Amino acid sequence: MRKLAILTFQTLDGVMQAPKEPEEDKSNGFEQGGWADPYWDKVMAQVREEAMAEPYDLLLGRKTYELFAPHFSNLKVESEGNLLNDATKYVATNTLKKLDWQNSFPIRGDIAKQVAGLKSQDGPLLQVHGSWQLIQTLLKFDLVDEYRLWTFPLILGEGKRLFQQGLPPKNLTLLKSASTSNGVGMSIYGRD
Repeated sequence: MRKLAILTFQTLDGVMQAPKEPEEDKSNGFEQGGWADPYWDKVMAQVREEAMAEPYDLLLGRKTYELFAPHFSNLKVESEGNLLNDATKYVATNTLKKLDWQNSFPIRGDIAKQVAGLKSQDGPLLQVHGSWQLIQTLLKFDLVDEYRLWTFPLILGEGKRLFQQGLPPKNLTLLKSASTSNGVGMSIYGRD
């Protein structure tokens, strides 16, 4: 049995939409994409050390896969791109017919059931990057074992939030916390 962790960048008010690029996700008229960019280098150094150093498989939603695949599959230098390229990638999609990024496999149909099946297998940690819609499904069906959150010192007031209304109450245990020199807080929580 393996665990599933979400790795999420969010603002102080919980917005996780389009942290890196202005054009990343403009759905619902969101115009504040790229809000994490001024903090990026220091945060990514911490993310590599705290959340990407151990072997893991990726679980991605279709939209995140479509953002990541062309960028990371072309990176040749030693970076987080190599970590992502080497990982097995499971992509929640009912629309993509072909996955060109190495080591990528579609999961289709009842995503919650498919993910529960992946968790029941032996293997490394399943880690979700971005993938807002997929995370909402994982939260709804109580499939998340660990929350790896980087909270940026910003309030955006609008955008897709990590935690939507209607989730059941849950107690978590703080496993680790730290901050970057530019004020981004890392909090890693596990199931209580």
